[in-house]
Amino acid sequence: MLDEGRRRARRGTDVVVAYAECHARPHTEEKLEGLEILPRTYREYRGSTFSEMDLDRVLDRHPEVALVDELPHTNVPGGRNAKRWQDIEELLAAGIDVVTTVNVQHLESLNDVVEKITGVPQRETVPDEIVRRAHQIELVDMPAEALRRRMAHGNIYQPEKVDAALAHYFRVGNLTALRELALLWVAGRVDETLQKYRSEHGIGTVWETRERVVVALTGGPEGETLIRRAERIADRSSGGDLLAVHVARSDGLADASPAALAKQRELVESLGGSYHSVVGDHVPTALLDFARAENATQLVLGTSRRSWLSRLLAPRGIGEDTVELSGDIDVHMVTHERAGRGRRLPVPGRQLPHARRVAGPVAGLLLPLLLTVVLANTRGTLNLTSEALLFLVTVIGVACLGGVVSALLASLTASLLLNYYFIPPSGQFTITEPNNALALAVFVVVAVTVAAIVDRSLRLARRAASATAEAETLSSMAGNILRGEQAVSMLLEHTRETFGMESAELVPRSDQETEAVDGADGLVKVPAGPDRVLVLRGRSLPASEHRVLTAFAAHLAAALDHARLTEAAAEVEPVKAADRMRTALLAAVSHDLRTPLAGGRAAISSLRSTDVDFSAEERDELLATADESLTKLNRLVDNLLDMSRLRAGALTLHLQPTAFADVLPLALDTLSATSVPIESQGLAEICDVLADPPLLERVIANLVINAVRHSPEHQRVLISASALGSRVELRVIDRGPGLRPEDRDRIFVPFQRLGDNDNTTGLGLGLALSRGLAEAMGGTLTPEDTPGGGLTMVLSLRADEQGPSTP
Repeated sequence: MLDEGRRRARRGTDVVVAYAECHARPHTEEKLEGLEILPRTYREYRGSTFSEMDLDRVLDRHPEVALVDELPHTNVPGGRNAKRWQDIEELLAAGIDVVTTVNVQHLESLNDVVEKITGVPQRETVPDEIVRRAHQIELVDMPAEALRRRMAHGNIYQPEKVDAALAHYFRVGNLTALRELALLWVAGRVDETLQKYRSEHGIGTVWETRERVVVALTGGPEGETLIRRAERIADRSSGGDLLAVHVARSDGLADASPAALAKQRELVESLGGSYHSVVGDHVPTALLDFARAENATQLVLGTSRRSWLSRLLAPRGIGEDTVELSGDIDVHMVTHERAGRGRRLPVPGRQLPHARRVAGPVAGLLLPLLLTVVLANTRGTLNLTSEALLFLVTVIGVACLGGVVSALLASLTASLLLNYYFIPPSGQFTITEPNNALALAVFVVVAVTVAAIVDRSLRLARRAASATAEAETLSSMAGNILRGEQAVSMLLEHTRETFGMESAELVPRSDQETEAVDGADGLVKVPAGPDRVLVLRGRSLPASEHRVLTAFAAHLAAALDHARLTEAAAEVEPVKAADRMRTALLAAVSHDLRTPLAGGRAAISSLRSTDVDFSAEERDELLATADESLTKLNRLVDNLLDMSRLRAGALTLHLQPTAFADVLPLALDTLSATSVPIESQGLAEICDVLADPPLLERVIANLVINAVRHSPEHQRVLISASALGSRVELRVIDRGPGLRPEDRDRIFVPFQRLGDNDNTTGLGLGLALSRGLAEAMGGTLTPEDTPGGGLTMVLSLRADEQGPSTP
């Protein structure tokens, strides 16, 4: 990081070191020379002082490039962001480029893996997505032994820590495993960049940069065998990816089981792979299109489950076609126990394969001839009826193979051969008996009718299978949504994969966008809501797939609307929070304003009364009551106004050197008489703090009031001050009941009065307002246990650099 900063600075770039943690390493500190280093900010936490990046100073300086070390770092409480990567996001939003560092063990996705390897849990992590969004990622890598030598030479830890580190966390095995994790993670990021480049440049050929194994699933019982075989193939190449794909096709699929597909999907995901579903009429083409889109190197298929009869009538299957079209993708045909056990005849599709279109008419000519030869050689064994039925069976078989046209050709051939060879007088195309003529006519009608019925049933089966395939594809989309994959970008990627396209995006609908679908040049457009259009680039889609695509577009439109509503709800939430606070304020104020008003009014009315002659002592008591009531009322109104200003961000600060010794008497003057003694120590000797005096007075007064309220009678409340580094701490110590650990954050919520059974002594705004005012002045307010029992409120503020004040 520092080397990169020095290179950029030499090129004239405005570079600053916003935060760099050198850990007292001389070689690292040398690289800071010549670079502008911004001062840090310091925060107190649990009795210690910690340095942090001064985010506001970096934003005010606004360099071109900021060097910020330790991306996953958790900030000390007191700043506006909990994590350093959130600080960096603010810098990026302000137009400042950032160069930062992160160790592989701090990536959120690898957290559990690293703990298993090293035995050390990593409490500071950063979401992987934050790192992936980086414009450039550079891997700093070295062999494990080289890193251990650097440590032995004292370049990493101090000498007294080297032996323990080498024997525990920095063992060769640990470092080698972490190195492999880093290499694989960065390789994944490089692969994402490569995929984007291939898509943008329309590159369809496979680049064998990394082994990707695609396993084709049919939903049959052989699926688990194929998945495990594909996983073993992927495992043989370290870092190989496993992708499972199911093709939902319009001509149906024998033995497909949705339950089996769901179970196989679980198996794939448990093995670290990913499951995909695509649409395609021609399964081999759909499989290979998907494999090429994913830059896959190997494709695993199961051997055919078709029976011997199906193979005889249609020799070529999906496996053979896939091998022929695979090109540079290796195809593995895996045997399994269900191979060759299918029972269904081949189902002709809407468009028969070329081989069956040729085989049907050929069979319509040859099979009747072969049957004639067989029957002629066995003449006299069968009568005419049996011979006609055998010809009828042959015609029906041809109809199943080649459709109606082939059946017509077969019936014509069979009727002529039957007439010439088997109907008397044989050897002539004549029919002497009317019964034989009727039988021949019925034969032709039955053959054509059966072929037509078979063809119609197949068309209906295709429609049912097409509806099933569409339902399956939409079910996959709905499943993704139910699993929480609702991000528009994820649904777009799922749409692209499903239809085997090169890209998918949502674009604003122009005024000229009137057509639902535009298939020219492989560009497909489908409306996705009133103001968006789903645009897919790649191939032209048949009409059967457009129906499914329209449903996908509807899902995307719904997801987009959901995202808009979520964003709108997020914008409304602060308004709702303000409304809730106003409601709570009105409910609480109804009593707390009335009490001091009633007391003051009663005292003043009594003094103005002419019916009673009060003594001097009684007059003084009534005046004191009126004064106390008005003081409470004034304090309550001030708290409400200040809390409103804090919530609205409209509080005006005038920070200046301020002495606790000067502010404390003013704060105590606002308190009513109490039987709890209040003492102070160390205030006169402490240095000044940077604060707004009236606000600091309010904070101290609220803290003391809270301490007095919870202290037993005659038990003192102690106020002490001490310096700690660049901070000054004021402690308000009581001997009350103290706080449970789970209540330490609740006491700073407005309208919370822990331990009280009623709300007659105040709104519960004091501590909430005190913390808000302290943080507005750059300080913190935290609770601690008082040794021996009680609660200590610690107010920490920045010390004035001019030194101690004059008493």
